[in-house]
Amino acid sequence: MADLQGLADAVIRGDAKTAEALTKAAIDEGVGAADIVNSGLIAGMNVVGEKFKNNEFYVPEVLIAARAMKTAMALVKPLLAEQDVKPVAKVAIGTVKGDLHDIGKNLVAMMLEGAGFEVLDLGVDVSPDQFVASVSNDGVQLVAMSALLTTTMPGMKDTVEALAEAGLRGKAKVMIGGAPVTQNYCDEIGADGYAPDAASAVDKAKELLGV
Repeated sequence: MADLQGLADAVIRGDAKTAEALTKAAIDEGVGAADIVNSGLIAGMNVVGEKFKNNEFYVPEVLIAARAMKTAMALVKPLLAEQDVKPVAKVAIGTVKGDLHDIGKNLVAMMLEGAGFEVLDLGVDVSPDQFVASVSNDGVQLVAMSALLTTTMPGMKDTVEALAEAGLRGKAKVMIGGAPVTQNYCDEIGADGYAPDAASAVDKAKELLGV
């Protein structure tokens, strides 16, 4: 029998080699891609998220776990497409214009991927127009924006306004985060949700999209 619990444990430990080997074994045994993802990879990342929230894991442990998850996910991705397994939802994530910080954004992107979302990483220094294009052209259902500098936070407001002007506010929810960002600022600019850290971001994304 495929050891999906072992796969989850390997992800939690950040043991990419074991995660890859157990994923290969599960695929060889004919286990469905969705089962491997849900009972192995997502189950593991859920535990990582909880430990991160409870300060039992810190950024390095999360990054190592996410790398193990990604290594295994690379093997499963082609099967997901073949078996027509749909992601939970599609998210565009980026650090706003003028801001080049990406550790927090990368962490959120990895946690979202680990929770079954399809993530379109737009990178850093992302303009409102780029976020708008991701919603109108790529069918993105959630825009996730990050800022680490107070001076670049207005880029979040500009993006919310640009989405409204393009008539896309009904199509995509907007979630914001980053060290200087607060719930008050989220309310002030009319964003849909704020998350203080990467693990909370996954919960907030699910809540906003009802998944």
